[in-house]
Amino acid sequence: MDRKKLNSKEPITPEDLYNRRREFIKNGLMIAGTATLVGSGLVSLMRIAPSSIDTAGSASQSQANISLQTTAVQPIEYPKIGAGEMQNTYEEITTYNNFYEFGTDKSDPGKNAGTLKPRPWTIAVEGECANPQVLDIDQILKWFPLEERIYRMRCVEAWSMVIPWLGFPLADLIKRLEPNSNARYIAFETLYDPQQFPNQTGTDLNWPYVEGLRLDEAMNPLAFLAVGLYGKSLPNQNGAPLRLVVPWKYGFKGIKSIVKIKFTSEQPITTWNQMAPDEYGFYANVNPAVPHPRWSQATERRIGEFEPRPTLPFNGYGEVVAPLYAGMDLRQNF
Repeated sequence: MDRKKLNSKEPITPEDLYNRRREFIKNGLMIAGTATLVGSGLVSLMRIAPSSIDTAGSASQSQANISLQTTAVQPIEYPKIGAGEMQNTYEEITTYNNFYEFGTDKSDPGKNAGTLKPRPWTIAVEGECANPQVLDIDQILKWFPLEERIYRMRCVEAWSMVIPWLGFPLADLIKRLEPNSNARYIAFETLYDPQQFPNQTGTDLNWPYVEGLRLDEAMNPLAFLAVGLYGKSLPNQNGAPLRLVVPWKYGFKGIKSIVKIKFTSEQPITTWNQMAPDEYGFYANVNPAVPHPRWSQATERRIGEFEPRPTLPFNGYGEVVAPLYAGMDLRQNF
């Protein structure tokens, strides 16, 4: 069952149609007695430029009701979402997630995210680049046409989702920021503001949350900066107004609510690697052959399904990203 390809005349699929299609197929699979389907296919990536999309949402989902204007043009395709892998619903994506700044329970972000104010919002650019500067998020949104990318998301806790993100390639922003020859890594930082992130008054993590990539990883065409999902502005609990998406890595690499980008010659400190280096590596590539010290990574539970499914190396994106790690010991560099 191949995903329907988007063409230049089709808008982003409405959320209710996504949900109805998913339920229809889920019911069909239950009747057939099929627990999971894992296969190969193509994920449609829609290149879009300014026009119009729905941004309605509750205050906890999007304080600002940001306007993300879009018009569909010729789609781009990357491999690969497997046949039978349906997108998770908007409700699932926005009510079951990790965002420790709002609390440690999966439901906390959805309940507590109304304190975040995603406008006005600026991102500081620092370090080894031609023009350190402070950028307004709305200025960045004017620079790039938006794309819809349907990606798997695999949490290190062994659950997973399929999410239709809206955003632009990280590489496009990096090229515009012009890192110099000393830049080998890119570091990211989340907003630190206990009034907007109430759980930052606690000691669950060292705040602010920080993450990083090797520069060649960041330039990979799959690396993505998301500003929305399901054709709507990014909900607060999912990292508004700007978050990182690196689909071949565990979800904790996808830093949310970014306020700083820094180019550096040295490998940056990252939050979970600093907190528990024996459990969370800098690379955090999805690898079923390398267990977490407290659980296996060989299988995962897709939210909305009952049976586990096999974990795919690099989350199924090895065709595109495996060359980045040629010659590396992926057990040592986990």
